[in-house]
Amino acid sequence: MKGRSILLDHLDGREAAALMVDGQLEDLLIDADLPRPGTVYRAVADRPVKGQGGMFLKTPDGAAFLRQVKGLSPGQHLLVQVTGYAEPGKALPVTQKLLFKSRYAIVTPDAPGRNISRSIKDEAERDRLLEIAHDIMGDAEPGLILRSSCMGADEDAIGEDIAQMLDLATQIAADDADKMDLLVEGDGPHTLAWRDWTDPAEVVRNNGCFADHGVLDALDRVRRAEVPLVGGAGFFVEPTRALVAVDVNTGTDASLAAGIKANLACAEALPRALRLRGLGGQIVLDLAPMPKKERRGFETALRHSFRGDDIDTALVGWTPLGHFELQRKRARLPLTEVLG
Repeated sequence: MKGRSILLDHLDGREAAALMVDGQLEDLLIDADLPRPGTVYRAVADRPVKGQGGMFLKTPDGAAFLRQVKGLSPGQHLLVQVTGYAEPGKALPVTQKLLFKSRYAIVTPDAPGRNISRSIKDEAERDRLLEIAHDIMGDAEPGLILRSSCMGADEDAIGEDIAQMLDLATQIAADDADKMDLLVEGDGPHTLAWRDWTDPAEVVRNNGCFADHGVLDALDRVRRAEVPLVGGAGFFVEPTRALVAVDVNTGTDASLAAGIKANLACAEALPRALRLRGLGGQIVLDLAPMPKKERRGFETALRHSFRGDDIDTALVGWTPLGHFELQRKRARLPLTEVLG
């Protein structure tokens, strides 16, 4: 089936959204029982962690951990936002740099200024968007980022988005209560799909659409460790307690270029494989054999591939044993933990 489809349904009683592109499952969002990224708390500083420059906080949903704290004392109240999911048994990762994000606009209370996505190159369009921003924001202190989805979008829709996020940021900034509380809940899968999957697509909302459009069949394939590649090659994605291991195999290809071909194909497919499985943290690639002179080309392909992925991933580099390491934000829960 050609084209893009956004499917809004439920899996095991959990709200879920799937993005299908030309009949292939490209992205999947599933709600979890843990606090969602984007949730804003009024938290209470609990105890510092010596040597790490961080502090544990108390929130209504349990302990949180804040890095790089200065001038913060136990018992002090502060506003924080959840940045991702914690590993089992660990505190929620939070930040004091709040972001209020919608389809077209991101309001940044701690970063003043009016900015437009660099992917919008047309000067006339940038001028149009700046006019909209100044009309709505006026002399307001918070900063604003207009997202790439603003390109060609309706002026009223953009203005409404900016106004809503500015109003929310202003309300939160004016909060002066003195007890911990949940102030804003993070967006669920259906809202995230509307917010982040902005390219034109057919939207299907009826119950059971996952089964009708092949999402459930695709999920069965995602649950497997093996990811097939063209030419009989493939790679295995296997999470352990310490890291995610990715093992690349050439399959039946015995040519001299088999290794580099399999590794380049893995570079292209890896972001999608990690995204659908909800995997992050330390990732180690055990690549197929290839000459050292081919490493730069592989790194270039890998960097290009992750540039189109919306989850922060750092390409760390090569190990003495010839493995390649990545560090990926834990923006989602592993699929195995959400669905079992």
